[in-house]
Amino acid sequence: MSDILCIGSVLWDIIGRAPASLRLGSDVPGRITRLPGGVALNIAMTLTRFGLRPALLTAVGRDAEGDELIAACLRMGMECSHIYRSDDLPTDRYMAIEGANGLIAAIADAHSLEMAGDKILRALGDGSLGSQAAPYAGLIALDGNLTEALISDIARSPLFARADLRVAPASPGKAERLMPLLGHPRATLYVNLEEAGLIAKGRFDTAAEAAEALLARGAARVLVTDGGRDAAEGTAGQGVITGAPPPVLVTRVTGAGDTFMAAHIVAEQREGASRTRALEAALQAAADYVSGDIGS
Repeated sequence: MSDILCIGSVLWDIIGRAPASLRLGSDVPGRITRLPGGVALNIAMTLTRFGLRPALLTAVGRDAEGDELIAACLRMGMECSHIYRSDDLPTDRYMAIEGANGLIAAIADAHSLEMAGDKILRALGDGSLGSQAAPYAGLIALDGNLTEALISDIARSPLFARADLRVAPASPGKAERLMPLLGHPRATLYVNLEEAGLIAKGRFDTAAEAAEALLARGAARVLVTDGGRDAAEGTAGQGVITGAPPPVLVTRVTGAGDTFMAAHIVAEQREGASRTRALEAALQAAADYVSGDIGS
């Protein structure tokens, strides 16, 4: 039995990191790593570190890279029996370049996930995890690598009507895909300041301002981060609270938002933390991650 469903991208992260500040055309020594990644999997990996057992709903190719990725997920204690395995779609990949001055550029190749479409959700309707008559009623972490059409279907689907939906946009370039979920009464959006601006159609100086704007546009609940500046949590009818991230030396950034989201979920669901305490716990976990104090 799983504690939470993680729906979205499960792929290989190929990350190049250099200790120097980088600019356009930089050619410097560094380290290149390949690790299991993707928004849904990054969230799932953090959840396993906190002792939860996530189930993955995604698309993974029936290629050597896919077999290796599934084996890695199983070793980490994840439920993989509901993953859609495609014979003709390759396993997805993500590539990023990071320097001392942060993320320089990234390309997410999640085309197989997008092409698989609603095939990844079959277990929620065929009785394996839920059905039209008995929708899944637990926690679901959903990422924005799904197509806008599929996210729109999810926003209206009775299969998700009872779920506690926790939603991450994957990247600023995909943030606007989440707009159909703005009015969902059981959705919590986890976004950074740039993503919040894209969804709310405005520019904001602080996370608190962005959270207020998203609530005004119909969001039930939002969490907005802004790097090393104050983060905010807003709940409809309860207002906005803020929290300051612990100051740390940043050694990596890819996956920090997913760690924040997973830690916040755990603080609420397993520990019963208050709004303020859950936000503090999430900020501490993200700070530990970007400083390198916890593993990838």
